[in-house]
Amino acid sequence: MIASEEDARSFVAGFTDAAGMARLDALTALLVEENNRQNLIARATMSALWQRHMADSAQLLIHVPRETSGDRPWIDLGTGAGFPGLVIAALRPEWDVRLIESRRRRVEWLDRARIALGLSCCRVVGSRLESVPDIAAGVISARAFAPMPRLIELSARFSTNSTIWLLPKGRSAAQELEALPESQRRLFHVEHSRTDPEAGIIVGRLEQGTTARHGS
Repeated sequence: MIASEEDARSFVAGFTDAAGMARLDALTALLVEENNRQNLIARATMSALWQRHMADSAQLLIHVPRETSGDRPWIDLGTGAGFPGLVIAALRPEWDVRLIESRRRRVEWLDRARIALGLSCCRVVGSRLESVPDIAAGVISARAFAPMPRLIELSARFSTNSTIWLLPKGRSAAQELEALPESQRRLFHVEHSRTDPEAGIIVGRLEQGTTARHGS
């Protein structure tokens, strides 16, 4: 279990090289600066940026085979301050990562950060999710975006049988999973978070036919 900022940095370093760590250091500096202008993250978490945000995002890579993840985009829903999507893009700059966010000031921040970090394969989609065109995703992630039933209702059109869903749900993970109908619930499971012993990540693949509509 990651219990300190030092632990968090060491954990994240296992996913990248020196250049990747430099990008994340630059991201933390940008985040601290921007947080003085808009409330991107709770001030109470500022002293634990690496544990609460960087490592918490990076741990999703445990569930994504690196050799297969570049075929289709990683779509991060309701990215907000960039978690987990911007962290993933910084760790895997060669991947097509799409950050979906509807709030104008957040969109502007994400685009500035993406450019400052040199993430040419990452793009910011400034739109409500309902207006985003259909696309087959390799990975769908979302952190504190919507309850599971609503999340699947909005996002199933981006999913194929091979799409990996990675949904950090904090301490409500098991409860949210139980809210799904059995036909969907059996396709997901809860993994323990490395950054909080009481938090969980819902992981799974949504088979076609378990929802009314799916992406191609």
